[in-house]
Amino acid sequence: MSEPTGPTRREVLGTAAVAGSALLSHGAAGAAEVPAKAELPHVKPEDIGLDPKQLQVAYDLMEKWTTGKDAPVPGGAILVGRNGKVVAPRFFGHQGPEPGAEPIRKDAMFYLASVTKPVIYMAALRLVERGKINLSDRVTRYIPEFTGGGKEDALVLHLFTHTSGLPDELPNNAELRKKQSPLKAFVEGAIKADLLFKPGTRHSYASCGTILVAEIIQRLSGQSVREFVKHEIIDPLGLKSTGLGSQGFAAERLVRAVVPDYQKDKDADWNSTYWREFGSPAGGMFSTPEDVAVVCALMLNGGKWNGTKLLSPATVRMMTSSRLDDMPDMPEPVRRTQPWGLGWRLNHAGTPDSWGDLLDRRVFGHTGSVGNAVWMDPHTKGFCILLSNYLRSRAPWRLVHLSNAIAAAFD
Repeated sequence: MSEPTGPTRREVLGTAAVAGSALLSHGAAGAAEVPAKAELPHVKPEDIGLDPKQLQVAYDLMEKWTTGKDAPVPGGAILVGRNGKVVAPRFFGHQGPEPGAEPIRKDAMFYLASVTKPVIYMAALRLVERGKINLSDRVTRYIPEFTGGGKEDALVLHLFTHTSGLPDELPNNAELRKKQSPLKAFVEGAIKADLLFKPGTRHSYASCGTILVAEIIQRLSGQSVREFVKHEIIDPLGLKSTGLGSQGFAAERLVRAVVPDYQKDKDADWNSTYWREFGSPAGGMFSTPEDVAVVCALMLNGGKWNGTKLLSPATVRMMTSSRLDDMPDMPEPVRRTQPWGLGWRLNHAGTPDSWGDLLDRRVFGHTGSVGNAVWMDPHTKGFCILLSNYLRSRAPWRLVHLSNAIAAAFD
């Protein structure tokens, strides 16, 4: 059987037309269908089967970590929900890590970092459902220049599951940011990057893979990935305080993060105007706990929320079950202990990367380098959103302590 050819011009134009009609359907004519307020209903913990005293354990921990002159966590928020309802979010600490930072705002927008990634994959799966992308296709069908060094063996599936062999960050990542390079430069770098291993034989977290998925979206839709995510995910869900990049939002709402030592250039670190507005598909989204809660409710409800069907139940099942089982050359220990869905990670129970000792491997979600963790439990229909502005790598156990306290609150 011959190798599938790339999408024809007619296919590309057809996809763009579908996207265009989607824009119209969510524009002025369909504005009444978009919720004016996206937040889930607020209830008391006991109304959704949560032990308020146990939940208070998590609140007390975050309060302790964000209080005082030498607080290890500058600021944060906790939101817990179940069955499409939430306990009102709690906010802690300050809007930034610098001395004298103002108290955290109730409308604070947090830098999601890598929690951005599953949203990008959700957007790409909209194109899968429209018959425009096959995960079983080679990446070269959509990006013909992705060749050399074994890249021809990489499937789109490998980009979704961090099994492509691509590196996490580009070798010249710091240089590109110092130059305040556009997304195009990062895409070109990811296309040219050398593979670290044969696709489908190992698992290694790769932001470069997400960047290539964003490029596939752009080539097929004829839109920027920012526009596509807005029109396909953000607008249909009525998320008023979420964006891939900070454009259009008041600067005072944006939470300032602790930055890692390698980000020495203040004009290009996480808190810089350049990076905030860049909107990296690998980690450039800003949002609020209540907007993120809508995404959680959607995923736990089979791809539907408040009358909006964003994804099919079949898509949600594939996103939230381990796809490493589909790879014949994946070592069994990796399959068993590091399960990944399509974009969403499953809990790596019993490993140092576990999100919590009381969460099993069916729990799915994602973490972010600035101290974020979002997880959903299909068994309890509960979810947990932990957003903060400290460096997760310096104390990943903090998020685990919070997750344990919150998981114990569910009856």
